[in-house]
Amino acid sequence: MSSLAIRVEDATPLHPAASPHLSFRLGFEDPGPGNVESILLQCLIRLEPQQRTYDAASRGRLFDLFGFPEQWGRTLRSLYWTQAQVVVPGFRQRTTLDLAIPCPLDVHAAATKYFEGLKDGEIPMTFQFSGTVFRSADGGPLQVRPIPRDREATFRLPIRVWKDLMDRFRPRTKWLELDPGVLNRLSEYKRRSGVEDWNLALGRLLDGAESRSSP
Repeated sequence: MSSLAIRVEDATPLHPAASPHLSFRLGFEDPGPGNVESILLQCLIRLEPQQRTYDAASRGRLFDLFGFPEQWGRTLRSLYWTQAQVVVPGFRQRTTLDLAIPCPLDVHAAATKYFEGLKDGEIPMTFQFSGTVFRSADGGPLQVRPIPRDREATFRLPIRVWKDLMDRFRPRTKWLELDPGVLNRLSEYKRRSGVEDWNLALGRLLDGAESRSSP
């Protein structure tokens, strides 16, 4: 059984980077004798929306994920975000490592919808660790130990860190994935309407829909 302890110390936008990533600083401590030669580490990250409170505006923005407020007692559950694998270099007793996690711009992903639905506060997270520890006791043979499946760490990511990251990569725009058929219809509408800008075309469609639905 490994005596390894892991904690999440901090998170910052990764810079420079070609695509949006968050860098999580992991702290490792192993008080056993000898050196840790390396760790093959797997990390699964879950969001824990049930561990914070929400105002009425946030509940409205999160409707697609959790439904009406009266349903939240049973729909507010952990959300899978992502998983990663990394090799931790050797150390004696303690070390740190920055774990880079990609943050896709896909607004259809549940995790992205959750991030986008929050305006302030923190995002509760659970990091679940697994993998293998390779260590050498002083004067002894190499030992191989699995990381117990109960090794977890919690972290509360300030929403401002996420927004700072997104502002670097899309300061004035957001990505929207469309079915090819819908995109073709929108393109034809834009052409017939004589507008050159996609935002103007969508704005006209929304204005028309709102006017028809008004009493």
